[in-house]
Amino acid sequence: MELSQARGKLFAVGGAEDKEKDCRVLKEFLRVAKGARARVVVMTVATDEPAKSGGELVSVFKRLGVDGVEVVDVSAREDADSEEALEKIKQATGLYFTGGDQLHITSLLGGTQMHRLIQQRFERGLVVGGTSAGAAMMSNTMIIGGDSDNNPRFEGVQMAPGLDLFLGCIVDTHFSQRGRHGRLLTAVAHYPQELGLGIDENTAMVVDKTEFRVVGEGAVTVIDASEMTYTNVPYVEKRQGLSLFNVKLHVLAEGARFDLAAREPIGEDQPAKTGKVSESNGTKNKRNRKGKN
Repeated sequence: MELSQARGKLFAVGGAEDKEKDCRVLKEFLRVAKGARARVVVMTVATDEPAKSGGELVSVFKRLGVDGVEVVDVSAREDADSEEALEKIKQATGLYFTGGDQLHITSLLGGTQMHRLIQQRFERGLVVGGTSAGAAMMSNTMIIGGDSDNNPRFEGVQMAPGLDLFLGCIVDTHFSQRGRHGRLLTAVAHYPQELGLGIDENTAMVVDKTEFRVVGEGAVTVIDASEMTYTNVPYVEKRQGLSLFNVKLHVLAEGARFDLAAREPIGEDQPAKTGKVSESNGTKNKRNRKGKN
């Protein structure tokens, strides 16, 4: 599948972003979302503790110099039709989804007025950020569970539809810290047309049109199986190990950029190549609140 051209900006964080010291990742989110003039809505749909998670981020964003910060919680699908909540999103320059369970986001928002509004605002340039589960849900195919710290294994990962903010990728979070290389390799073995993107903690992947850049203390690992020459996926039984030949892997630290259309890193002072990308569209899909990411 071709990667989509992001219509707004995506700010995908691998989790555990610093909220107490220099807050470099969150400062960059605010800068992208219009700095001191930003109007930020914290989306707590993923978490079991919306008051705690939302309050913490409101305090951090205000401490960083932004007064226009509000919280929207969706604990049931009817909450996604709240006129008050929809009005907050209409006025926002940036949304920031907390961590928790990415299935809460897709099952409670998918197909609602709020989901459609977010997509419409995103098409007009809204910055959509999220951490952990809030990052995993951005792609069209998302990881909802699986083995960490293990070699790739058949059916060693569970997948579900995401919110389709950009197509052609699978996002994994807490990547290096939880040893999820095998998990993401398993995912792209099952979906070799998708680009695997593993984001470390306190690290952000900032997607702008056909390119992303890396911010933070860790790295973004890119796994590309589009030119894979052999896989034993069709021939093995459940839980057996996987073989994958000629799979590309790139590791991008802070400041590095990646051309999503060409599927290759961009060197310093090197412009991105032009390439055809597809437009994102469509939408996928009472809460049992369990944190998965």
